[in-house]
Amino acid sequence: MTVPPNFTSVKKQTNNQTSSLMPTYARQPIAFVRGQGSYLYTEDGTAYLDALTGIAVCGLGHAHPVVAQAISEQASLLVHTSNLFEIPWQEAAGQLLTHVAGMQQVFFSNSGAEANEAAIKLARISGHKKGFSSPKIIVMEKSFHGRTLATLSATGNAKVQAGFAPLVEGFLRVPFGDVDAIKQLASQHDDIVAILVEPIQGEGGINTAPQGFEYLNQLRDLCDQHDWLLMLDEIQTGNGRTGKYFAFQHTSITPDVLTTAKGLGNGFPVGACLVQGKAVNLFAAGNHGSTYGGTPLACRTVYTVIDCLQKEGAIENAAKMGAYLVEQFQQKLAQYQVSVRGFGLMIGIELPIACGELVALARDEKHLIINVTADKVVRLLPALNISQADADEIVNRLVPLISNFIQSKA
Repeated sequence: MTVPPNFTSVKKQTNNQTSSLMPTYARQPIAFVRGQGSYLYTEDGTAYLDALTGIAVCGLGHAHPVVAQAISEQASLLVHTSNLFEIPWQEAAGQLLTHVAGMQQVFFSNSGAEANEAAIKLARISGHKKGFSSPKIIVMEKSFHGRTLATLSATGNAKVQAGFAPLVEGFLRVPFGDVDAIKQLASQHDDIVAILVEPIQGEGGINTAPQGFEYLNQLRDLCDQHDWLLMLDEIQTGNGRTGKYFAFQHTSITPDVLTTAKGLGNGFPVGACLVQGKAVNLFAAGNHGSTYGGTPLACRTVYTVIDCLQKEGAIENAAKMGAYLVEQFQQKLAQYQVSVRGFGLMIGIELPIACGELVALARDEKHLIINVTADKVVRLLPALNISQADADEIVNRLVPLISNFIQSKA
């Protein structure tokens, strides 16, 4: 069975037919029933080249055979016991994940937002241990950390915050990349305890700081100087997306707190909050928890994904194919005043005009799945193990689409 009984797609619904789902998503009028590698398929077998992978989730592509087998086998053995008991796969996944991250301990959650909630709680408990009644966390403009109330409050996007006041207090916001603004805050507040930042702002438009990854070095120095926690949100940049296992590994620094999700489970919902150094053992038993966090099924999936990413050279391929795609787009779109940026297979093509229409045009005319963020940025997040042929196919489908779109708006 490829679709549920009595399924009615969005495009087939009439005005008097309504979905039982809350209208929280502006869904596209298409449904996929199968995936294989870099391709998604509709019920009639039409293939779509997926350059989004569930928004940086399926780094190993769709229906990866080793991951699928691990999920199937574990589901037939044991799905859940709760964290009242030892979970061998959680221990194994934790050891492997902390090893590739260069961290010491991990808490498994169900999502990136929950991982960031854990990071925020770590920052606050560190402040209370110092005697601060209202500890502050520095966050960035144009950031995105999640949609729970705390992570929404940390997010630097007024549009996604609208309608949800009062927001959670305790966040101080500065422009992304502005070290002087952070120094100014340090002189004004003696109860700052942490900086929470994305190495690359994904939802914000594939933004790197003006000084590149040197920004992270500068933040590390400031945190060391003031005894703050450096907390990196690598929900989107982690798990090989930028050509390193984590984006901070393009530098020589290590964060105190690291969060990740998305590609961690290749589509299985799981997140993680990792700590090292002065963030170790900030939580004691009872300070934090999750009913579903770190189940045998989730953690066997995590272990398998990390193992496959390493053994199959997917991260190295991401670095190679990402550099190739950036070069191709820069060359072929040079005359259209576009800016192409990114690391690994986290690529943004910024147009001189708003380009949200390109999502539907790419889907319907080119059978290509893309995303537009920050109004003007085409975001590409293909599978890390994408082939040269499929990378070329993305270029061949997208370049004429962008060039024709820009010309039509001139």
